[in-house]
Amino acid sequence: MKVALIPYITAGDPDLPTTAEALKVLDCCGSDIIELGLPYSDPLADGPIIQAAAARSLARETNFDVVISMLREVLPQLSCPVSQFSHYNPILKPGLGKFMSIIKDAEVQVK
Repeated sequence: MKVALIPYITAGDPDLPTTAEALKVLDCCGSDIIELGLPYSDPLADGPIIQAAAARSLARETNFDVVISMLREVLPQLSCPVSQFSHYNPILKPGLGKFMSIIKDAEVQVK
């Protein structure tokens, strides 16, 4: 049986500079993939921990554009892939084609 270390963090919780540093630490600790949650205003299915993290992140005005900007700076420093964890509504806002183009340019995996 194969196992993988796949930690999850919410982008922007507690802030984006800390998120960037956390990605680097998780990479150095041997993560196989890192799931990075895009905060969403109504994450009812995610449970209380992710809901609270999303609320804190959104209170700091974290949005898709600033998360992608941070990832463009951080991803070249990582050895493991980052998977963008998102509900569908944030994808619908820019449109699927534009969203996928932005994600592809930033070299983020989509889950």
